[in-house]
Amino acid sequence: MTAPSAEGPTTGQLPIAVIGAGPVGLAAAAHLVERGIEPLVLEAGSAAAAAVREWGHVRLFSTWGEVTDPAAEKLLAPTGWTKPDAATYPSGGDWAERYLQPLADVLGDRVRYRTTVTGVSRTGRDRIVDADRESRPFVLHLTTADGEEERVSARAVIDASGTWTKPGPAGADGLPALGEKAAADRVTYRVPDLKDPAVRTRYAGKRTAVIGSGASAFTALATLADVAEDEPGTHAVWVLRRGIGGSTFGGGEADQLPARGALGLAAKAAVDHGYADAVTGFRTEAVERADDGRLILVGDDGRRLDPVDEVIVLTGFRPDLAFLSEIRLGLDERLQAPTALAPLIDPNVHSCGTVYPHGVNELSHPEEGVYLVGMKSYGRAPTFLAMTGYEQVRSVTAALAGDQEAAERVELTLPETGVCGGAGLFDEPENAEQSGGGCCAAPTTLQIGIGAPATVSGGC
Repeated sequence: MTAPSAEGPTTGQLPIAVIGAGPVGLAAAAHLVERGIEPLVLEAGSAAAAAVREWGHVRLFSTWGEVTDPAAEKLLAPTGWTKPDAATYPSGGDWAERYLQPLADVLGDRVRYRTTVTGVSRTGRDRIVDADRESRPFVLHLTTADGEEERVSARAVIDASGTWTKPGPAGADGLPALGEKAAADRVTYRVPDLKDPAVRTRYAGKRTAVIGSGASAFTALATLADVAEDEPGTHAVWVLRRGIGGSTFGGGEADQLPARGALGLAAKAAVDHGYADAVTGFRTEAVERADDGRLILVGDDGRRLDPVDEVIVLTGFRPDLAFLSEIRLGLDERLQAPTALAPLIDPNVHSCGTVYPHGVNELSHPEEGVYLVGMKSYGRAPTFLAMTGYEQVRSVTAALAGDQEAAERVELTLPETGVCGGAGLFDEPENAEQSGGGCCAAPTTLQIGIGAPATVSGGC
């Protein structure tokens, strides 16, 4: 055996790989730097916060004071960076340009752009092999912008890649409805930017189905209602798998995040003012093409809705676990979240305010040294807030630095109530009012209309 110096760095000298240069990934890198540990941030996009930029036109329902991380602020301070007014609400574009990109710039060449992680494993060990496993560094397979393949080694892996690229389908069974893929020209899985003239033309004067019951659906209803005020013929059909009860529109004025409460009230106004009709207890089984090219939604009970021009599917997100197939993950069979975390975030039981702050203990896996953080850690649960992610990485990085006391210390208090749309009891109309459901959806594009304040959220 050759000496370590001839082989290259030892495992302890290797960087910690952070997958994703979004809010939580960059916060993880800032905490690592603060503790004297080198991060290597791998970002598939061409700039920091690539997913956030895709909903940059919307405004968060959390204030600036709730979407910046303390370790990141310390790293930015010497550059002359000034934190925006803590009581104001940034848009996704503001968040990216005024905080996340400057943070990535400070990290410098620790951040690699246009680099896609295609696989993670232990050096020389597939997921079957036990022998000498934990002493082996991790190896990450990458694809670069020019299509070249590369391998990098790391002492640990923090996966903050989110769920933005894996939206849920229209089909109520979790699979695409029959005909859904063939109807792709009239289906979108994001709340559209209706301030963009080209996008607005697609929906103005048209009949649009909105499938979903969470914050993103509220946003779509509110923004379409805004268009309807100026464009006759614009109408939404709100397709819910559950009934409408007392909790359908979220926390309202009781929400400790006022803008989040206003979002639900704006959606309610869209229905009350006649800009949207609700179809309840409808579980989409098929999408058919009418003779004129429009789409007909067919329910599993045989109901057929009148044709619509467009369909906006807002049924949540799910994690991409394919590139982690050689890693030993411990995931809940329903939520695809870490097994110790899943009971704390189960949307059948919890809403935003009842999710207990958590850290390294709940985020650990059978494979020591691997952590799923941020929205990805929640799997399919829709209850994530940015401040939750910052607390996660504070705890995880403390543990990686050997500071177990700090890793197990709770340093977060979450706001109560919220925009809730449960995923378990929602099929039972009689349970709709009692079910708290989940709140604060994935990093989706949200915007308030019908005269409500322009304070919105991407699940933050």
